[in-house]
Amino acid sequence: MDEDAKTLTRVPRDFESLRSTIIERKASMPKRLAQVAAFALSNPDEIAFGTTASIAAASEVQPSTLVRLAHHLGYEGFSDLQSIFRERLRDRTLSYEERLVTLEQSGGDDEDANLLTGFIGAASQSISRMAATVQSETFTRAVDILAAADTIYLIAKRRSYPLTAHMTYAFSKLGIRHQIVASPNGVDLEMVQFATPKDAAIAASFSPYAADSLSQAEELADRGVPVIAITDSAFSPLASRATCWFEVAEADFAGFRSLSASMALTMALPVAIAERRRKTQSQKPAKSKME
Repeated sequence: MDEDAKTLTRVPRDFESLRSTIIERKASMPKRLAQVAAFALSNPDEIAFGTTASIAAASEVQPSTLVRLAHHLGYEGFSDLQSIFRERLRDRTLSYEERLVTLEQSGGDDEDANLLTGFIGAASQSISRMAATVQSETFTRAVDILAAADTIYLIAKRRSYPLTAHMTYAFSKLGIRHQIVASPNGVDLEMVQFATPKDAAIAASFSPYAADSLSQAEELADRGVPVIAITDSAFSPLASRATCWFEVAEADFAGFRSLSASMALTMALPVAIAERRRKTQSQKPAKSKME
């Protein structure tokens, strides 16, 4: 057996290795396998807790597709693949998903209090996930790119729009030149035509992805403008066009997804950019005065 064949038969035995393997092979996967693999990476707790039938229904594939994915990745069956997701849960210090499940099952007389607690739990889970997955090197690289930009373009639609609204406020207060791509008269695409490779963009979109956000980010990338993406999966079309990207998988409660982790990230970026620019400016040698 040659080295390439050995590599293909090496089966990931931990979640991070599995995630890397899926990302590496996603381009060559059949369409349905790629679909369920994307669902698995975006919803690892659902894979760990669910049955074959419930997972297949949620990911909109046949149960046999789950078995095919497991075999494609080298596992004996779906239960073998599912064990990796369950092991991930055991390795976590806190399981907010289990708390939410307990809350839903417990019910109670005070529905308002239970609802509030549920949303707080979902927000906490989102923050916990991001703390465990976002790498400091990615954050540093994004800050480097954005701090060097002449103008930062901000792209987000629908549910993601509050992220750019907050960054607009923060950038304005911090004196950072920016342009939010959200015109009421429908000239967003024309607005991004002003961007050059000396600028940069922050684009945020989550499944189901906003078509306008994707097209505008693609237009900027084609023009050589660095794009920093905030999205929910390595399979996101936004991630594939980004210079660097953050994977933020927001938890939901009663079908409503949190923006807590995404908002924490978009609060940190403007402050980090301003601080990087301040330090860069202070390190520049003072110009000598000519007599």
